[in-house]
Amino acid sequence: MSAATPPSAGAAVAAGAAPTVGATPAAGATTAGGATTGADSPVGLLTLRVLSALVREDVLGLRTRGTVEHRADGAWLVAAEHGIAVPVAAEGFQSEYGARLPLVEADGLPVEELDAALTALAARADAEDRPGWTAFAEECRQTLATVELHERVRTEVHTALTDLYGADPADWTGPAAALGHDTLAAFLDHPVYPTSRGRSGLDEHELRAYAPEFHPAFELRWLALPTGTLARHGDRPLPRWWPTPSWLGLDLPGGDAAWETLPVHPLTVGPALDEALRATGLDGRAVLAERPYLTVVPTLSMRTVAVAEDPLHHLKLPLATATLGRLNRRTIKPGTLVDGAAGQRLVEAVLAREPRFAGRILHADEQTWAHAGHELLAVLLRRYPQGLERSVTVPLAALLAPAPAPVAGAGAGRLVVDRLADRFHGGDPVALYDALLELLLDWQTTLFGHGIALESHQQNTSLVLDRDGGLRLLYKDDDGPRVHTGRMTASLGEHAPARAEFDDARIFGDDDRRLTDLFTTITGHLCTGSLAFGLAAHGRAGLDELLALLRKRLTEAVERTGAAAEPLRTALLDAERLPVKAMVTAGTLLSKRRSGAADINKHYTDGPNYLLPYRSSAAEPGPGQ
Repeated sequence: MSAATPPSAGAAVAAGAAPTVGATPAAGATTAGGATTGADSPVGLLTLRVLSALVREDVLGLRTRGTVEHRADGAWLVAAEHGIAVPVAAEGFQSEYGARLPLVEADGLPVEELDAALTALAARADAEDRPGWTAFAEECRQTLATVELHERVRTEVHTALTDLYGADPADWTGPAAALGHDTLAAFLDHPVYPTSRGRSGLDEHELRAYAPEFHPAFELRWLALPTGTLARHGDRPLPRWWPTPSWLGLDLPGGDAAWETLPVHPLTVGPALDEALRATGLDGRAVLAERPYLTVVPTLSMRTVAVAEDPLHHLKLPLATATLGRLNRRTIKPGTLVDGAAGQRLVEAVLAREPRFAGRILHADEQTWAHAGHELLAVLLRRYPQGLERSVTVPLAALLAPAPAPVAGAGAGRLVVDRLADRFHGGDPVALYDALLELLLDWQTTLFGHGIALESHQQNTSLVLDRDGGLRLLYKDDDGPRVHTGRMTASLGEHAPARAEFDDARIFGDDDRRLTDLFTTITGHLCTGSLAFGLAAHGRAGLDELLALLRKRLTEAVERTGAAAEPLRTALLDAERLPVKAMVTAGTLLSKRRSGAADINKHYTDGPNYLLPYRSSAAEPGPGQ
C-alpha cells in the first residue's frame, strides 16, 4: 500500500486509463474475481463517470485521505476509514485518478449495480447529507433512462437532421441550421458533471416534445398581464410577431392597450406557474391564453428557444426543472437579466478599445427583457447579429459529437470537428483546434487584462466559420462575470460600467483570484482543455502534442497582453494544481450551508496542472498500467 501519488496527465493515455472527455473504456473489463462489468454499456459508462466525479471532488475524502493499493488487476483507491475502495487508473484531466471499472468495493465486497454503489457510499456520509445522496441517486436513474433513450433514437434524429439541413454538418449554414448543431451537442455528456443529460422531473414524452436532442418544434403559451405589471428593459421595438392579447384570442377589459403579453414555456404551465402568480399577487389578474402561439425550436440550453420563422431571435424562458444538480434550477432570477445586459455592455466597452477584434468577436444583443418579479415570470429576447446566413455556427459543445453519416453505414466514427476540418482546414482537426485557440485565448486574455473574466463556457461560445475559411467567435449570456474593479476602471476609464448597473455584488472585487479561478475552469478546462483531451481520446493527435499547443497559445496570449495578464501565468501556466469545479458537491450532494458555496457554479476543489511543461507521459506511469 502506498500514498496516493499524482500521475502525469499523459499517463492517462499511455495506461489506457479511465475515460476522459469523449473516451470509451474497453469493453468487457473484469474485476479481480473475473466478473464482467459491462463497462461499455450505458449504465457502465455512467457509473464510471459518477465514480470518477466523486473521486475528483474528494467526496468522503476518497482523494485526499485515501491510499493507492496495487492489486493483481490494477490500482485501487482505498478509503480505509469508510471501508470503501474504488478501482482507479491515471486520469490527468482535472484529477489524478478516474474510475477504471464501474464498481465500488464496500467492506471487501464488490458492488457493481450503480444504485447499490451509491447506497453504500451514502451510508458512510453524514446523516445531514443523506437527502443529497438520495437526490443524486434519482439524478443517476433519470440520466440512465435518458442515455438509453438517446441510444435508441440517435440514428433517427441524425436522419431527420440531414433531411432538414443536408448530409454534411459542415454545410449547415445560417441561424436555423445552427440549431442542428445544438441537437448534435445534446447527445454528449458535460465534461465535468456526470449526470448532465438528466433533467429533473421530465418523462420521455416531455423530453421528446421539448428537449433539444429531439429537435422538436412546438408552440409557446402566453400570459396577458395588466399594463405596468412587467419591469422592462430595452429600447428596441418588439418583433412583429410578438402578439397582442386579441391576437391570442383574448377579449379583455380596456382592449389591447390595457394589457401586455409574456411568453411561457409549456412545461412551466401548471402548478408551478399557478404558485408564481399567487406569490406575486397576479392570480385572478393575469390571464393565460388557451390558444398556443409562436412555433419555436429548443436550443442546447432547452429553456432558450429559437423562433422558427425568425431564428435570429431567441427567447430565454424559465423552466421549473433543474440540470447539472438539484440546486441548479432552470428558472430566471430577475437579477440575472440585469447582469446579462450589463455584462454585454461591459464586453462591448472592451471591444471598442480593442479594434483588432472588430468583426472577429460577435455578441448577441441581450438588452431586451421583462419580468414580473418572479423567477418563473420572465423572458429575455436575445437577438443574434445579422450576416450569419452563409456561415456555419457551431457551439464548442458540439465539436466532439458524432456527425451524421452521409450514407447509411458510411463515415462511422466521424465527428463534427472532422467534418468542419475537411471543409475549412484541409482535413486537419488539429489545425482547426489551433485556429480556435489563437482567437479564443487572445480574446479571453485581453479581457483579463482589462480586469474581466467571463463564464463563457462551451455552450455559450460558438465558432462562426465563413466560406473564405475565416473563423470568428460568437458569445451570449454574460450574466456571471467576475471583475477586478480597479483594473477595469483604470483600463476603461469613463467607459467602465458602474457597479450599480449590475445586480449581483459578487461580480466585483479587488483581487485576481476569483478571475483566475473562473478563467481556468471555463476557458481553460471547459473550452480548451476538454477539447485537447477529447481529440486525443479519439485518436486525432497525441495528448502531449495537443497540450503543448494549448500551453504555447496561452503563453503567447499572456505575453501579448503584458503585465496585467501575469496572474494567469502564475495561476494557470506555472501552478502545480488548478481549481476544478466541484459541481456534484455544490449542486446536489450538499446543501449550500454544508458546502459553503456562495455560487454553486463557482465552487471549487483542485486537480493536477496538465499544462506544466515538465509533465511527461513516460515519466510516471499511471497506477493502472
